Amino acid sequence: MAKRARGGTPPAHHGSHPVGRRPRSRPPARRSTSLELTFLPGLGDVLADEASEVLMLDGAPTAVPGREDALDVSHWGPLTAVLDLRTAVAAFVVLRFDVPRPKSLTSGDHLQRIVDAMYSSLRVGSSSSFRFEAAGSDSTVFARLAELLAEATGLRYDEAQGELVLRVRRGARPGASGDPGWDVLVRIGARPLSARRWRVADYPGAANATIAAAMVRLGGVEAEDRVLNLMCGSGTLLVERLSAGPAAEAIGVDLSADALTASSENLGAAAVDAALVNADCTGPALTEAVGTGWDLLLADPPWGDLHGTHATSAEVHAGMLQAAYDVAAPGARFVVLTHEVKVMERCLRDADALWRVRSTTRVFAKGHHPRIYVLDRT
Repeated sequence: MAKRARGGTPPAHHGSHPVGRRPRSRPPARRSTSLELTFLPGLGDVLADEASEVLMLDGAPTAVPGREDALDVSHWGPLTAVLDLRTAVAAFVVLRFDVPRPKSLTSGDHLQRIVDAMYSSLRVGSSSSFRFEAAGSDSTVFARLAELLAEATGLRYDEAQGELVLRVRRGARPGASGDPGWDVLVRIGARPLSARRWRVADYPGAANATIAAAMVRLGGVEAEDRVLNLMCGSGTLLVERLSAGPAAEAIGVDLSADALTASSENLGAAAVDAALVNADCTGPALTEAVGTGWDLLLADPPWGDLHGTHATSAEVHAGMLQAAYDVAAPGARFVVLTHEVKVMERCLRDADALWRVRSTTRVFAKGHHPRIYVLDRT
């Protein structure tokens, strides 16, 4: 039996563009803001594409020198627009100082620039405290800088749990003097962008939200799509897909009643609407439960021993590929996130008459290296 998870009116988006629209050109009178966008390694191209659509950029995003998890962008629109970035982990205002040591940051003009950036962040998301992420943050220099910033902003300095994060580091590029100087990065908002407010019900093994958002972008967002989320768990993929744009229909399927309860709570908190069905996603029962003709299918099959075993992984993946094919519409897309890469590759070779691999994307997340497969139904 299907049950309905209902939310209210979807929250408004700030300055977002529909997927596929070109970024607007910059009007000459406005001043841009340098931003650093962080991401999970492997998703840089996905974030660069999203940033070019969502933000108002001067030029294309560029990699931060020496980093594999950050992009530099120059954005001339309101900072609230960064809240619409779903594949970014966090966003920072970047201040570059042509100074030889952090002590110089406590001087008048330099200090005021940092204070102004903190206020810009506070206007996007309020904070009551701040902290440093920097080598030597326990030094007397940083103690003095913290004292001055607390006095200027009224925020409490909390070196361990401060909400507003300031990163202080050696500059990534040489300044006018040839010395790289120092950068101060002020995070926009009190929480990372990856910390979704809709996640009110957690579930073991839930997909990372920024990876789920990347899967949605790689699969494409079409308003006429009928969307089916196999092994939906706590609903991360469903929420991210429905937050990205409307769909003609959306259903999440899982064998676990606990998972469906978590999905229902998260869908409601995200104010998006989908039906939830208790069924096996690896056999003919799936067709009986949801019918056929699904345009976009999404799945994050279990891995390790959390919700299954390595011994049954091949059976699960092979059954999933066959069941998905049976319910998919001609030309359907199937986006799969899996940690069982060798198993998936073997199952795809066996299922080459069913699915064609369009792309694979390797992601690095907390010591794990899952892959995103975008498949097209043959």
